[in-house]
Amino acid sequence: MTAALMRLATTLMDATTDKEPLVQEQIYNALCYLGEAEPEEILHCCDEYLRQHDKLAYPHRVIILKAMETVVKNNISSLDKSTAKVVILLASSEMTKSKEVVWEWQQAASNVLVAVGQRFINKVMEEVLTKFQPGILPHYFVMQTFANLAVSNVFGMVPFLNSILGTMLPMLGMAKQDHMKSVFCYALQHFSESIQEYVANLDQAPDPTVRKDTFCNEIFSAYEVLFNSWLQHREPKLRLAVVEALGAMSYLMPGEKLEEQLPKLIPAVLSLYKKHTETFYISKSLCQILEASVDIGSRSLDVQLDALLGTLHPQICTPADPAVPLTVKNHTEVLRCFTVLACSFPDRVLTFLLPKLESSSEKTRVGTLLIMRQIINSAPSQMEIKKPSILSSMKLPLQDSNNKVRRAVVQVISAMAHHGYLEQPGGEAMLEFLVRQCALPSDPQKPLPDGDDPTSDSVRSISVNTLLLLSTTVDRMNNVLWPYLLEFITPVQFTNALTPICKSLMHLSVKKREEGGNASLIPYDLNGWYGCEGKVDLLGVRGRCCLTPFSICCRKSSFTPRPNNALLQETLAAVSDNAWICHFVTEMCRQLNGYNGFPTEKNFLYKCIGTTLGACVSKELVQKQLQELLETARYNEEAEWEGLASCFGICAINHLEETLAKLEDFVRSDVFKKSVGLFSIFKDRSDHEVEKIKSALILCYGFVASHAPRELLLSRVEADILRNISQYFSTKVLGIKVETKDLTLKLCLIRSIAMISRAVRGSTKCTDFILGRKAELVAQMVEFIKAEPLDSMRTPVRQWAMVTCTHLVYPSLLEPQLNDPDRTELMDACLAGVLALPPLDPQWDHDGDGSDELFADTFGALQELLKTLLQRSLTPHGLQDMFAHLGPWIKSSRQQERQRAVELSATLLHFYLGRLNVSTVVPFYNLGVLIALFSPRCSDSVGSVRQRAVDCVYSLLYIQLCYEGFARDHRDEMVEGLKALKKGLEEPDFTVLFRTCTNIAMRVPPDQLMSLLLAMFEGLADPDKNCSRAATVMINALLKERGAVLQDKVPDIMSIIHSKLQEVDEEHVRKAAQQTVYILAAQHSGVVVSSLLGSALPFDSHTCAMWSALAAEPNLTAQILEQLLEKLTRDVPYKESRAFLLGGSSERVATPLPMAATCALHEIMSAPESGPAVLGLYAPLFVTLLLRVSCTVGVQLPKSLQGRDRRSSSHAATWPCVVHWALPFSPRSSMARHAGPRLPLIVKSLVPTLSSALESQRVTATAFLAELLSSNVVNDLILLESVMDSMTGRQKDPCLLVRVLALRGLGNIAVGAPEKVHKHGATLLASMVNGLDDRDDPNNLVALEAMTSLSKLLEHLEERDVQAMLLHIAIRIRPFFDSEQPDLRRSSIVLFGNLTKFSEGECEAFFEQILNGLVTLLLHLQDPKPEVVRACKFALRMCGPNMGCEGLCDMFLNHLRDDRSLHYGEFMNNVCKHLVSMQSYPEMLNRLVLTNLFYFKSTWVDIRAAAPMFIGKAGPAPCCSFHVVSMGVDWGWVGRSWRSPPNVLIL
Repeated sequence: MTAALMRLATTLMDATTDKEPLVQEQIYNALCYLGEAEPEEILHCCDEYLRQHDKLAYPHRVIILKAMETVVKNNISSLDKSTAKVVILLASSEMTKSKEVVWEWQQAASNVLVAVGQRFINKVMEEVLTKFQPGILPHYFVMQTFANLAVSNVFGMVPFLNSILGTMLPMLGMAKQDHMKSVFCYALQHFSESIQEYVANLDQAPDPTVRKDTFCNEIFSAYEVLFNSWLQHREPKLRLAVVEALGAMSYLMPGEKLEEQLPKLIPAVLSLYKKHTETFYISKSLCQILEASVDIGSRSLDVQLDALLGTLHPQICTPADPAVPLTVKNHTEVLRCFTVLACSFPDRVLTFLLPKLESSSEKTRVGTLLIMRQIINSAPSQMEIKKPSILSSMKLPLQDSNNKVRRAVVQVISAMAHHGYLEQPGGEAMLEFLVRQCALPSDPQKPLPDGDDPTSDSVRSISVNTLLLLSTTVDRMNNVLWPYLLEFITPVQFTNALTPICKSLMHLSVKKREEGGNASLIPYDLNGWYGCEGKVDLLGVRGRCCLTPFSICCRKSSFTPRPNNALLQETLAAVSDNAWICHFVTEMCRQLNGYNGFPTEKNFLYKCIGTTLGACVSKELVQKQLQELLETARYNEEAEWEGLASCFGICAINHLEETLAKLEDFVRSDVFKKSVGLFSIFKDRSDHEVEKIKSALILCYGFVASHAPRELLLSRVEADILRNISQYFSTKVLGIKVETKDLTLKLCLIRSIAMISRAVRGSTKCTDFILGRKAELVAQMVEFIKAEPLDSMRTPVRQWAMVTCTHLVYPSLLEPQLNDPDRTELMDACLAGVLALPPLDPQWDHDGDGSDELFADTFGALQELLKTLLQRSLTPHGLQDMFAHLGPWIKSSRQQERQRAVELSATLLHFYLGRLNVSTVVPFYNLGVLIALFSPRCSDSVGSVRQRAVDCVYSLLYIQLCYEGFARDHRDEMVEGLKALKKGLEEPDFTVLFRTCTNIAMRVPPDQLMSLLLAMFEGLADPDKNCSRAATVMINALLKERGAVLQDKVPDIMSIIHSKLQEVDEEHVRKAAQQTVYILAAQHSGVVVSSLLGSALPFDSHTCAMWSALAAEPNLTAQILEQLLEKLTRDVPYKESRAFLLGGSSERVATPLPMAATCALHEIMSAPESGPAVLGLYAPLFVTLLLRVSCTVGVQLPKSLQGRDRRSSSHAATWPCVVHWALPFSPRSSMARHAGPRLPLIVKSLVPTLSSALESQRVTATAFLAELLSSNVVNDLILLESVMDSMTGRQKDPCLLVRVLALRGLGNIAVGAPEKVHKHGATLLASMVNGLDDRDDPNNLVALEAMTSLSKLLEHLEERDVQAMLLHIAIRIRPFFDSEQPDLRRSSIVLFGNLTKFSEGECEAFFEQILNGLVTLLLHLQDPKPEVVRACKFALRMCGPNMGCEGLCDMFLNHLRDDRSLHYGEFMNNVCKHLVSMQSYPEMLNRLVLTNLFYFKSTWVDIRAAAPMFIGKAGPAPCCSFHVVSMGVDWGWVGRSWRSPPNVLIL
């Protein structure tokens, strides 16, 4: 990964040579991105690249250096010291590589040093100081780096400044170039600022002993050079650099020196204003000098004051250009100068400024006002006694008509208001001026685009904002503005200011009401107030404008407004004159049109008309006026519907029949038909006229039902009200019901039905009332809710529909009850319509659309609806049903959905607890499920969810206590502790939370424990990881404390754990599930093992993880291992089954339980934690597994598994060729080295299996013990005799392979315990001879092993041990010399050679055996198998000494060495010569020739050729002239092989 990253970074740096700026920028960004991932590697890579590419042009180096700077800045806290050192050396080298100043390149390198210096200041200074030597002018960027470091790391840099200044001061005289002088000034400025900051924060400084006087002398020395020499320089930029440095240095100069220099310094600085157009730096420096002078209490300022004021004042009078930031900054610094002067010389400053307010120059007046505002704000204590004179001086500016001056005056008034000026006499004039500016008319024409004069509109805007600011945020202005602002309502000249005045008064009135008492009473003579002469307009337009804000305020002050027509009702009752009332209502109806455009007032008039009609006795007049109202209403104005509907509703209190009749007549009238025709829905109705009329009528029905007498309403609801409302909302066209999509009509319908159901609910007879349309109405509301978009909430449809449903399903109201499907659909639709909305964005409501408030109201409506539904079934079953719907939302992956769902839950549970009345003790059967739902939520990642979840649990536990019979006022200590926990949930300790969740779960009754656990397991898949972790903690704690009673449920729990592991792919869940398995196993190990063994084979990863969990604790692991071993040994490893067809061979099929147990052992033993337990059961484990491996040979997987794991099947098929021969060899050496102490137990356990009924187990046990005998450890552990006896006993085993392995084991004694061979020689030899004589050995495998082992044993036996059996062995092995099997030939020949060592006592007899085998050995020197050839050479070398021919013996020893090649013909020629020379054995040649004849038909070509050649080399035997041959030999070939023809008679 790192290498790839380095290559990528190098490639990017190679690309910096691209000339395209955009490409370079992308390269820079890419390097920064890589640096965020691997900062140190990237920095090293950049360093290496820049050093290797020394010739890379500086623009390309800049890109890399900038990237390094960014990486260092972003990762400075984690940067390693060694990396920092590398970066510092590189940056220092890059910065000073060129003696010339290359700004961009060297600045980039300097910035890298500054970035590193944020943390490694000492290392940076150590490097840079090497380039800052006394007497040598430093590099430009060395000084700039010092300066920037002083700013970026004050506490790290200041301790170095004393020595730096000491070295730098002599260099000031050496600086001849302007840029070097500038950088020295730059450094001195920043050094001074850094020292000031250090001294100001000594409590945080590493060295609190540092003081300003530490640097005074050095700073003054530098000051003398800068002021006396450099300030007079002709270069403007240098002068500005000098003056900027002087300002910062003035703070650090000795007080007496500064006092001495001020008479020269201040005039010199003031003179620079005439020489420079950019005066910001001059003003900034001057302000610093003035502040330093004031700090030392200088007396020189008094003399300089007039010059200062005269110079600074024009600077403010010159307008600042916003497009030039320095001019704005200059204004700020000059104003700071005035603040310093005003604090020290308030009288003289005001004496200078106040006359300027009368100047004829607009700029002078505006500038002076700006200064006045500044000193009022910044020098309040000095200006306190000057308030009267300042207010008096403002008279002329208040009369100024210039907009700039007006604007400045408004700003001064704002400052005065904050500091109590307007509470002084004369303050009213200021407020009146402000109100006049609020009433300014708009400009008749717009100003030119480039004009800088403010318009009247802008002056008015700033004035309005100022007035609102003073009335809402400046508390001390409340008593000034209230009730003074009321005086500006009636005068006509203030008409344009009415809106801001009324808004201000509204805020003030609210504040006064909040104060309580008589604070809001106005001490005015009301008759005089309203009886203003010539102010008739008060009841007209102005009256409406000023009353509107107050009516709004009053509406907002109370949720339920008081009846505002009560006075009219009392008046009409007092009049009690029907004629007057009829006339009065007629006149009011005529006034309606006069209030068009003023909806609030018109709606109030509608209510008054309704009240009056209700008091009217004449029914004809009532019907007439109602008809007129319906015909003249302005239906296009939605605001008027409310008034019209209120009028009908109030009228219906006394005239219900007439009101309903008139509404129905209107629908049938021509007026309505003109708008609503049968086919009108097919024509263009863009103005929605029909829908608007329908909306108004539907609303009227709602208000009628709301106000109608309850005893008359019930009989009219179905027949008249709901029937007509339904017809208005949906129209039938050609028999098809067509519902409108108009939003307003929907809202009116919902609202009306809500009012109707609420009215019915208020009736005393509502319990007996059956509302036939109830289900239909609820279904309609549900459709409305579902139709609303889920991406936003723009309308109150959801809210009103849910409010309506709340009234419709109220427990004591409106039979019949909703059936379960309808109730479910209602709840699901409402929950989805509110909870699924996206999170509320605080920015949504900035446009005033009330989204937050609308959502809050809708959420409240949902709460009330769910409470109502819950109240119908205030039982555990009802509670469970409610949370069956809420559960998915509580576990949602979206935070806002969880927040809302838990908030709802807390409210519902609190409601349930408050309404619960338990008369008998009943079980709260679903406590466990609900606790499982809410307890994990106490650890939710969202703080509000955690807090409300605690509330839910709190309520649940008290509900449980109530059901258990405790009193309502009973307080449980643990439950009450949840309140204390809730306070700390903003930044919680999750350990405490998990512990608390566990304690909560412990409160669940035993009979609900399983349901609690099942629900908790569902929580493992919770999308919030904290909740998932809490669920795991609770599950494990519950099982640890109470799991002992769950034995019967363990299989179910194990199955659930496995399914959850499949479902949830989280590491913490996997670990927790393993812990759960461990806890269960600690209590019910047998059941757990049985459950896991029943898992499907092959085990999936989850089952393997569960097995691995059982390795956690040694004692438990040992129990599990013993159980698994028992199951392995108790059950048969396989079953024999015959093929279906006759004659088919049987096959072995593995049994599932041992297979599962074996897999389980593998998983447990693979866990490192199982080590101690495995060591404790080492011997039985080893033996059992070793035998288990043997039982897999030739065994097929069950057919049910063959398709699942072909790999496992094919692997099992390869075991037969591996198990018996390879496996025992591999553990032998390791067992001998590492498991020596355990071998006795292993051998003890293994020996009984030698008699096992299973052949494979006998073979494996024999093979292991045989190989074990090849190690000396068996002798050390005194195991040799017992193991040897076991091997000897296996010689009669019916299995050939067992007999072979037994002989091999006996032969291995020669390797493992050679010193014991002699002791047991007779037994070993007898076993070997028996092996040679084995008659049930068709392939001579036993004989082969006997010969091989005997050869090994002979090396450690003496002649007397072998003498008795020597000839028998030699004769017995002679036939194997010509065996077709190479191994038999080789072993028999080698053994023959070894036997010759023991032939001294039987010389003559054994010589006969040598002669019998000599031809065979000589001919087999041409054997096609090299190993047989080597055996023959060995045997001949061993036989040589016994031949009685010294020359032949020497030749055998010299020519038949293994490392020498053999020329067979020449060798045989020499052999024959020696054989012929042996006269002591005259018959020998004859016997040799006769023996050769038998090889003429050998199956090996080379041996067939060697036989006649042997005869030819030997020549004719002197004692035998003729031999009868009738073997069909190729005598032509034979004759060619002889030197002279033999005397042979061929028959």
